Amino acid sequence: MGYFAPPLARLIDAFEKLPGIGHKTAQRLAFHVLNASKEEAQNFAEALVEAKEKIHYCSVCQNLTDAEVCEICSSTKRDRTVICVVESVRDLLAMERTHEYRGMYHVLHGALSPLDGIGPDDLKIKELLYRLSKEPVEELIMATNSNVEGEATAMYLCKLVQPFNIKVTKIAHGIPVGGDLEYADEMTLAMALEGRREM
Repeated sequence: MGYFAPPLARLIDAFEKLPGIGHKTAQRLAFHVLNASKEEAQNFAEALVEAKEKIHYCSVCQNLTDAEVCEICSSTKRDRTVICVVESVRDLLAMERTHEYRGMYHVLHGALSPLDGIGPDDLKIKELLYRLSKEPVEELIMATNSNVEGEATAMYLCKLVQPFNIKVTKIAHGIPVGGDLEYADEMTLAMALEGRREM
């Protein structure tokens, strides 16, 4: 990076730390920012700071929100007796794009992965158990990814919630094994949701 002035090198390095951004893409993004007007660059910087300062987890479902309770949890039109458990907010958004599911969600923010040092305490499992003890839930839909970590997480949760006498289902495998929900199309997700089975 000796070719670049230190502030530009620092900007390129910052972009390169983003997931999926290689060195050349980081350079393109940095030059795009430099070619933008000062006002556009300022707006971009302010949007980053504002998001970092104001976005936090919903106190109910752990979705990202700027309010105490997210829009889904505060809606009176959602079925509160069904909770769909997903690994990430991106998975929640993928499910919402189907326009088929009208229940509630719970975001784990990951999946069990002992090899990566991710155990039950690293996920939002305690928050889910608390909800189940307080809310009149009849069905828990496991919509974890169909890979080893996702399946292990679903099985672990299935055993944990047995004392609550709640019906536990798993979305059907219209999602390919090893696939992530966020990359599935709406029709595949809708069919997987419709064909869910009891665990």
